[in-house]
Amino acid sequence: MDEEDVSGDVRTVPHGRSLLSSSMVGSANRGRVLQTLFDLGPTSRAELARLAGVNRTTISGIVQPLLDQQVLVEGNPIRPSEAGGKPARPLWFSPDARPICGMMLMPDAVHTCLVTLAGTISAEHSVRFPVENPRIADIESAIETCTSRTLASARREPLGIGVAVGGMVDTDRRAIIAVNLAPVLNGFELGDMLTRRYGLPALLDHHPRALLVGDRWFGKGRGMQNFAAVYTGEVLGGALYLGGHLYRGRSGAGGELGHTFVQVDGEVCSCGRRGCWETIATVGWLRRQARAIGLDTPDEINSRRLVALAGAGVPGARDLLDLYARNVAVGIANLQQTVAPNFYVLHGDVVGGGEIMAEAIAGHVRALVPSRSGGEISFAIGETEDRAALLGAAGLVLSELLQFPL
Repeated sequence: MDEEDVSGDVRTVPHGRSLLSSSMVGSANRGRVLQTLFDLGPTSRAELARLAGVNRTTISGIVQPLLDQQVLVEGNPIRPSEAGGKPARPLWFSPDARPICGMMLMPDAVHTCLVTLAGTISAEHSVRFPVENPRIADIESAIETCTSRTLASARREPLGIGVAVGGMVDTDRRAIIAVNLAPVLNGFELGDMLTRRYGLPALLDHHPRALLVGDRWFGKGRGMQNFAAVYTGEVLGGALYLGGHLYRGRSGAGGELGHTFVQVDGEVCSCGRRGCWETIATVGWLRRQARAIGLDTPDEINSRRLVALAGAGVPGARDLLDLYARNVAVGIANLQQTVAPNFYVLHGDVVGGGEIMAEAIAGHVRALVPSRSGGEISFAIGETEDRAALLGAAGLVLSELLQFPL
């Protein structure tokens, strides 16, 4: 048995298992209280105590430091029920709490903002990268310019910087592995660069996983134990939240759903392999098909415009809409058959198609997946792309610093 480490929080016991120190227990309990607020919205101390199965004094001991630190604020008293009792004052996140810097890094641009703990976005800035042969120095300069403009608007030092990356990442090293549409970013240790420059914690994750984190804390996935996020656009991706935890895989290698195989001998993907889901369910595929059937201005086709054309009775548009929806549904059906999250939040291009596109996708998924008792599959439309990614990037920092269980 290892000797006690009096300076640390973890004490090692036989078989490599660890016990939590009192300070870590306090952090975990604080995280659970804050998670409950995110899930339920403004909630009184009495209700928090009831939900946690503890007395109000225990909750007050957790909450009071958060009030003192301006993380939380108490709202106006709510009238008690006819049974009487003390008026309840709901707790919620203070507008004066330290914000988070959210960043979305895509192949052609960087977008930053400040996000409050209540999910309000402000101080948005974006900078596009040079079109012709950008160097990594150009990318770093653009990121720094954009981030500095945003941080200059913060009244208090941000809690950290969260980044949603449109490419493969190593979450442990906080580095970008590969961005197929912008190879100059391959190997870029962005997390280290941001921490050195701003002295703040910086966390990276794959863009679709960040979307899911945004859904979990601020969107349609609040309070859910199992769901998936699916993104369509120039690329295709997704992420899984199973049993109350985000699935990342080792070093963030899991969840590359766009590169799962749907056609063994299909088209060549941007990753160099054949038959990836991404080859049949992206905006690029949609525009090639629109050109092939003779739709006007095919390079401007997206889900929003395709739904409008189908509604107007333009020849070929309705069939193309159905085919696009089926191609998106094929990958979702495989995902449902494998891990059965049952609830899907749609992001990206298909959001522009609204309920018509969502219902078309849902119909094909239900036709492809055998019906099971208690296994109803449902869909929701997520936030607009930029907002969802920025909220998710902020959620990465929340999850880490406040010890929320992701």
